[in-house]
Amino acid sequence: MDNPLIKLLRSKIYTAVFLLGLILFVGIIGFKVISGYTWVNALYMTVITITTVGFGEVQPLDDGSKIFTVFLILSSVVVVGYALKVITEYLLSKNDIEELNQKKMQKKIDNLLNHIIICGYGRNGKQAAKKLLAYKKPFVVIEKNKELIDKFQSELVPFVYGNANEDDILIQAGIQKASTLISALPNDADNLFVVLSARQINKKMRIISRASQETSYQKLKFAGANNVILPDRIGGDHMASLVVVPDLIEFIDNLAIVGDSNINIEEVNVNQLYDTANIKTIKDLNLRHKTGCTVIGFKGNDGEYIVNPEAELRLVPNSKVIVLGRPEQIQKLNSVYKLDLDRI
Repeated sequence: MDNPLIKLLRSKIYTAVFLLGLILFVGIIGFKVISGYTWVNALYMTVITITTVGFGEVQPLDDGSKIFTVFLILSSVVVVGYALKVITEYLLSKNDIEELNQKKMQKKIDNLLNHIIICGYGRNGKQAAKKLLAYKKPFVVIEKNKELIDKFQSELVPFVYGNANEDDILIQAGIQKASTLISALPNDADNLFVVLSARQINKKMRIISRASQETSYQKLKFAGANNVILPDRIGGDHMASLVVVPDLIEFIDNLAIVGDSNINIEEVNVNQLYDTANIKTIKDLNLRHKTGCTVIGFKGNDGEYIVNPEAELRLVPNSKVIVLGRPEQIQKLNSVYKLDLDRI
């Protein structure tokens, strides 16, 4: 979104261009009518008069033509001076405002903690950013295409301009304090380099990388990626599944959609759900009665997943429950247990 000052200066530039065009038109008509010049000579005389280059007249001027030329010179000096002033102000102000916005954005990035870094704002990067925005997760995008940054940068989508392969750019994006890095660059070699660099800087963060070729999968895992996504494989598998089990796949797709009338699925740290003195099992949580949400999955502190866990399954610290519910039920879960689901 343009700054109001930039918009004002831009409107002044349009005015200056209009005045320059008007003075050119008046000069051509004046020399044509008053001096009887041809159209070419009238244009020539108008241009050399406005620009004050000092060339001689194409033919001697009579008194009327001289008076007209004097007024044309005075008018053009004012208009050209105004145009130069406006253009200079616009260029200087635009540079100052861009620098100010960049400093403001960098300050915001420096204050982030446990955020996500997205490397590349292509198709996959945009989709990742859209999903993170929906869940209100803080993130930063690293992009080397300045045109993309100018087009999409906002308060909601902060950018760092540069190549994600460079350590300085990763540090500028706050990699040392980030919780996750998503490398969504189109080239597997670039993703491999980013994963290597990121893992060296932050050994504890989670790294998710895109891969175009299946042969790159093991290399990226070996370089330090926790998860490697092959979009083509996932897309092909998804399309085939829509043929084999269409209703099931559409239902699963709806689970991931965030909206006012759609089903939501969330993961919640059990540390925020219970007091070990009174609650020891999923049954003791009684989430269905209290909030309407249903527990459909459990992740132990060892990372193992259990689908449709038994009601008598014992809860342990640092484990997570996967709950399913409508938006209003998820909101009730949030209010009953004072959760901040966007930060979990």
